[in-house]
This record gives sequence, structure tokens and C-alpha cells, in this order.
Amino acid sequence: MPAFLTKALAEGQAADPWEVLIRLVAALVLGWVVAWVYGRTTSGEESATSLPTTLVLLAVLIAMVTQVIGDNVARAFSLVGALSIVRFRTVVRDTRDTAFVIFAVVVGMAVGSQHPWVAVLGILVGGGASFLLAWKEGRPSTTDATPMVLKLRVSVGTEVEVLLEQGLGGRPRRLLSMATAKQGTSLEVAYEVQMDGNGSPEELVKQLHRMDGVHDVRLTVRGEAE
Repeated sequence: MPAFLTKALAEGQAADPWEVLIRLVAALVLGWVVAWVYGRTTSGEESATSLPTTLVLLAVLIAMVTQVIGDNVARAFSLVGALSIVRFRTVVRDTRDTAFVIFAVVVGMAVGSQHPWVAVLGILVGGGASFLLAWKEGRPSTTDATPMVLKLRVSVGTEVEVLLEQGLGGRPRRLLSMATAKQGTSLEVAYEVQMDGNGSPEELVKQLHRMDGVHDVRLTVRGEAE
């Protein structure tokens, strides 16, 4: 038998079963923490239902693989060749999911290679960054105002600007059109307004409709059936 093959198949120092068990349990716990961070930082519409389970199992399996490989280069190449026949057909929808998959793999590898503090500190830093970014993405932004078209039909002689100042306050607005209606007895105006999180469209319509001289109020999303 060739010398390189004999060396590759030679038994190395047997690992203590209790140490192996402790590492696998640690990988299980830390993998669960990674899955928990994923569930808390991803909304229900975006999260994959089976991914948390996959993250936990990945951490355990990578810890097992890392202990099997050890320092044996030939064994590492053998495992790469064996795993290359596996085909995963599920497409990862979000790049964030891919990042968490890599997260679980690295955690399992760190535990399996006897570097548990790398896994713990990585979870603290990576998990903290995930929570921070999720909080930042979830905050309402004043720049994300929805452009809408406000159409009013008022009596001729009504101070439209004064009326809008009372109803809209400091919201940005831009005049789109102005015309007479009802044989010159009414005035129809259209403004582009920016709706933010400070008030609902329903309350705005009700407030304007209660004002003197206002006959009709219509609020539509910009570009939608104006």
C-alpha cells in the first residue's frame, strides 16, 4: 500500500468522548442563539420558516466535521470530495439569509476547532450588529414621505392657502392645477402633498371636509387614478 495512503488511513489520537459531547452541545446552544438572533431581526414576511432549524443543525454538523478533520489534510480533501456530491436546490431569497448560514458555519467551525471564545465573541458582535441594523431599518424616516394628490372643491372666494395651512400645517405641498367648476360658483384645486408618519390620510380628509367653504375632498396616491 502506498505510504501516503497508509498515512491518510492511520488512526490518530482518539478524542475523549466527553470532550466531543461537550463541543457538540456547545455548538447546539450557540447555533440556537444564531437562529434566535435571525428570528428576532427578520420580519415574518422575509424570514424562511425552515432556516432557523437549518442554522442549528449546521452549527452542530460543522462542529462534527471540524473534529473529524482535525489536522489531517488528506481527510479534509476526502470530506470535500464526499460533500461535493450533495446538491441543494433551495434558492436563498435574501442575502441576509446567506449571511446567517455562513454565521452558523463559522460558529460550528470555531467550536469544533477548540476556539469557543471566537464563537461566543462573534455571536456578541454579529448579533449586536444584526439588532442594530434591524432597528435602524425599522425606524420611521421623515424622508420616506408618501407623495399624494389632494383635490379640493371649495366655494369661490375661499382662501385656499389659509385653509391648507390649517389642515396640512408644515407638510410640503405643490400646486398642480386650479380651475373653476359648477358654472363658476366653485373652485377646484389640486396639490401634491407629502404624507409622513405624523398623521393619517383619513384624519386629514375629515379635518379638511369640516372646514367652511369646502364641498369635496379627495386624496389619492401620486400616479394612482388621479
